[in-house]
Amino acid sequence: MTKTVIHFIILAAVLLMVQVVCNKIMLLGLAMPIVFIYVIYRLPASLHVNWVLTVAFLMGLVVDVFNDTPGMNALSCTLLAALRRPVFRAYAPRDIQEDGLLPSMAAMGTGAFFKYALTLTLFYAAVLFLIQAFTLRDWLLTVERIAASAALSMVLILGIDSLVDTGHGEGL
Repeated sequence: MTKTVIHFIILAAVLLMVQVVCNKIMLLGLAMPIVFIYVIYRLPASLHVNWVLTVAFLMGLVVDVFNDTPGMNALSCTLLAALRRPVFRAYAPRDIQEDGLLPSMAAMGTGAFFKYALTLTLFYAAVLFLIQAFTLRDWLLTVERIAASAALSMVLILGIDSLVDTGHGEGL
């Protein structure tokens, strides 16, 4: 195993443990911190889609098992993984796409990484909370939960990225 793979495994394990605890927290009854999806964002852009889908599904499944949410996170993570590459290509500078570096603020630039992470976080939160509500009766509450959770998660994800990244997107 390479050093990067070991770092990804450690990062995934730590963020999954944090997420299991965070799923029990709802700030003001609206915002749930979603931090484990950072691992999916951080996977190398050149990694084959099948691997990304597999990792995302397994991470979502782990969260589902520990939080008794029957498949909601697994579905949300799998859809997120499917959307990751097109969103990355839309926001990343061309030289980053060719090199296959790890997506981060240092590698992509703060603005590009922020747009990349915000798009994916909003998508994940939307899928998760729409599945959870499974109705549009309280659509305003669902929209508030999506927005509040995405905002809180973005603050945490940007903080995690600044702590984890070593410089140029080449390491963890």
